Amino acid sequence: MPQAAAFRRPPAEVMRLDRMGCSHPTRLSFLRQLLRRMKAETWVFDRPVWDMDVRGVGRAVYRMRFAGGSLSLVAFGHDLPDHRRSDRVIATAWDATFALFDGTPDTGDLERLQANVPLQEAGRVTSRELSLSRANRSVRLFDHVVKRLAAGQQPDARMLRETGYLMRTTAVYGSGKFGAADRAMIAGRPALSAPFQAEMLSVWLTRAFTVDLVEHLAQARGGDRAVRLCADLRRGLWVGNSTGLGMAPFLVRHPVLLNNWMMAREEALARVRAQESAGEAALAGFRDALDAARDNAADWQSDHPVQQARLADLRVGLARLERFAARDWQTTAPHPWDALWRWGTVHLPLEAQEALLAAMLEPHGALIDGLGACMEAEEEAHFGIDGTMRVAELRRILEEHYDWALGTDYGDPRHCGRFWYISEEKLEPRLGERFEEAGAARELPLDTGRQAAALRDALHEEACDTPVARLLLAFPEHRLMVRRAQIAARHPFAEIRDNLIAAELLPIDLLRCKLAFFGATRFDPRSDRWVRISLFQGAPYPDELHREAAP
Repeated sequence: MPQAAAFRRPPAEVMRLDRMGCSHPTRLSFLRQLLRRMKAETWVFDRPVWDMDVRGVGRAVYRMRFAGGSLSLVAFGHDLPDHRRSDRVIATAWDATFALFDGTPDTGDLERLQANVPLQEAGRVTSRELSLSRANRSVRLFDHVVKRLAAGQQPDARMLRETGYLMRTTAVYGSGKFGAADRAMIAGRPALSAPFQAEMLSVWLTRAFTVDLVEHLAQARGGDRAVRLCADLRRGLWVGNSTGLGMAPFLVRHPVLLNNWMMAREEALARVRAQESAGEAALAGFRDALDAARDNAADWQSDHPVQQARLADLRVGLARLERFAARDWQTTAPHPWDALWRWGTVHLPLEAQEALLAAMLEPHGALIDGLGACMEAEEEAHFGIDGTMRVAELRRILEEHYDWALGTDYGDPRHCGRFWYISEEKLEPRLGERFEEAGAARELPLDTGRQAAALRDALHEEACDTPVARLLLAFPEHRLMVRRAQIAARHPFAEIRDNLIAAELLPIDLLRCKLAFFGATRFDPRSDRWVRISLFQGAPYPDELHREAAP
C-alpha cells in the first residue's frame, strides 16, 4: 500500500480561510472522542442530587465515575424573567448555570458553588472546578414541551426539529478562567488529555439536565397525567450555543495546537485515500454518512447570506456526489477512495468537498481513531527562539511558508482595513474598522501576514550568515514573527494562510473551523462576527451510552 503521506493535501490548499470556513465535524472531533472514551472505559453515571422546586429553581449534580476518579457537573436552575434573558456576553443572569467539579462535591462545596457559579464572571471558583458555563432556555420550545408533556402528549415533532434545543449555552469557560483549573493541571490525566474534554463533557451533561428539567416541570404541572419525552424526540435534541469573536483569535495564538488538529485530520484523509480497496462494510458506512449529511443539509437553516450561499453549494454538491457514488464510482477499481476524492476536488464546491472528507472518514474508525491522541500539544516547549539560526535560513522559511503574505501591499486600506483589540468592558478580543474607529494604537499582534512581510523587509540588508540573535538585538519588534516562522518550519499546518486584517475578512471562518473540531453542526452566522451552532444532536444520553455501538 502506498504511504499515506503521498495522499496528504498541502498546507497551501488546506490553510486558506475560504476552505477552513467550510469545515465539517468528523469522527476525530472532540465530542466524538469523548463519547468513545466514556464508552470504552465504561464510565458509570448517576444523579446523586436533584433538588429542584416546581419552578425549576434549585440544584442538581450529575456524576461520572471511572477508573482513577470521578467528575461531577453541578447545575443550578434559576427563575429568570423574560426581559433579563440575553445571549450577549454582557448578560448578568441566566436560566441555568453550571460548573464541572473535580470529584464528588460535598455539602460545603455545593454551598460555595451556589454562592459563586450563578454570578459567573462576577463570582470566583477554584482549581477544583474544571469549567464554568451558563445557558438560556429556548422559551417557545421549552414551554411547548413542558405544556405537552404535562398534558400527557408528546411535543410537536416538526417544532422540535426546527428549533432543536431546549437550552442554548452562551459561554463555556475552562483553562484557568476565573480561578478554574488551568489546562496544565489536567493535561496529564487520560480522561481529559484530549483538547477541550472538560468543556465537551459539561455541554453533554447540560443536554441531559435540560431534558430532566422539562420532565420535572411537566410532572409538577401535570401530576399523574404527565409523560416523559419519547426516545426518538429526546435523541434528536441538541444543545445550542452562541459563540462570538472572543473565540476567533484562538487558532492564531495556538499555532502548534492548530497544526496538530489539522495534521491529524489530513493524515486521516490520506490514510483513507491510500486504501487499495473498499470493503462492503466501509462502503455501507459511507453511504449512511452521506444520507446523514443530506438530511442535515435539508434541515440546516440560516438567515446569513454567506451561509445561505454555502448551504446551496452543500445541497447541490451532495446531490451530485450521491449520483456519482451510485452510478459512476468504480468501487472495485484500485484505490477507489482516492478516485472518489479526486473526482470531488474537480466537481464539488468547497462546502461539499469538506462534507465528502467527513463522510469518507466516518466508516474508517479502526484506521484513524488513534490519531485523536496526536491532537494535543505541549506548546510551552515551542516558546523559545533559536538564536543561532542564520538569516539565510530564516529567509528561506519566509519564502516557503509565507509566500502568500509577502506580495501584499499592507498600506492599501483593502489589506489593512481591520484590527484586533481587547475590549475594555469584557476583556475579550474584538474587531475594529481601522479607518472608522479609534483604537488601532492598541492593536493585537494577529496580523501574521503583515508581520511576515515586515520581517522579510528587515532581512533585506542582512548578511546571509548573520545569526538571528544579532538581528533581534537590532530589531526586537520582530521577535514574535521570528518565533512563528521557526514554529511554521517544523509544523507545516501552523499558520492560517490568509490576511487576518483585510477589509473583507470573515471572522466566522475562524469560528467555524474551530467549532467543527469541537463537533459542532448547523452553523448559523448571525453576522460576520458571531454564530449559533448545535452540539451533540443525535448523541446518546448517559443512560443510553453503554447500550449502543461506539459513536
